[in-house]
Amino acid sequence: MEKIPLIGLTEKELQDVAKSLGMPAFVGRQICQWIYQKGATGFDEMANLSKKNKALLEEQYCVGRVKPSGSQKSSDGTVKYLFPVAGGRQIESVYIPDKERATLCVSSQAGCKMNCYFCATGKMGFKSQLTAAEIINQILSIPPAPAPGHEPMTPLTNVVFMGMGEPLDNFGAVKRVIDILTAPWGLAWSPKRITVSTVGKLPELKDLLDKTQVHVAISVHTADMRERAAMMPAQKAFPLQSVMQLLAGYDFSHQRRLSLEYIMWKGVNDDIAHANMLIRLIGNIDCRVNLIRYHAIEGIDLKPCTEERMIMFRNVLNQHGITATIRASRGEDIMAACGMLANKK
Repeated sequence: MEKIPLIGLTEKELQDVAKSLGMPAFVGRQICQWIYQKGATGFDEMANLSKKNKALLEEQYCVGRVKPSGSQKSSDGTVKYLFPVAGGRQIESVYIPDKERATLCVSSQAGCKMNCYFCATGKMGFKSQLTAAEIINQILSIPPAPAPGHEPMTPLTNVVFMGMGEPLDNFGAVKRVIDILTAPWGLAWSPKRITVSTVGKLPELKDLLDKTQVHVAISVHTADMRERAAMMPAQKAFPLQSVMQLLAGYDFSHQRRLSLEYIMWKGVNDDIAHANMLIRLIGNIDCRVNLIRYHAIEGIDLKPCTEERMIMFRNVLNQHGITATIRASRGEDIMAACGMLANKK
């Protein structure tokens, strides 16, 4: 019989597990503390559980932590991890150190349904939804220490749902992981350490905005709606105009941040006309724009625009009072940069 993983369960659900085995509810709280706060990988590590209770748990359950099956390190320090998931599939996560910060880019699906023209993950097609256990395992199970002779790893400070898949197409599992990350009984993180990226899937975007306080990133890439529909099929189902109308009803002027992601392609969306379209699209919405270098993907007839074009575009936005920055490209040499995750070594 396949054992049921406990990571991905809430404190209440872990109490219910304990009670179902004839244990007091407080044993569930102890298990919760061990797996989320103390990093236990097995019941034998849970010192305040009796031998009897450990044996009962072992019959049906496992902690559920799964080590990466492989990793690659970039010349810039970025590390890409390969994790096995159900069905014999594998997904990727990317660890990005930056001085005192370290961000993990996590996957929420194996493959993706959105089929954006410029994205390697989209070219894979959709394989499966990840469970909450498979998502949070990426966060809990990246190696806490480097191999001998390597530099120490900075502990995780941030998580971004920007890996494989559309997070809001698997909203139930993603929301559960956000709850575990931010709950006092879980990892007790501030929601400001978490960003969820989306093409703008409605109505799940509204649920994310109403039910969490995490940062939100919208994949825009062009404010020309016909151009966007040709590049991003999701535009037809979830028009960007409707997404921006929804966002206009929320306050992003304080701690919660809204970002617009904008990959720049040579001769496609990198001129002043496109900058002006983006300015009109944003209007009075408080946000920042992340300008992203395009990372070439085999078989796709798009090219990255020049650094000069990116600087010009950024400056035009800045002159109109919009905070725009050029995102540093990380992990391109190991196929770990934006839009490149496709299980290719």
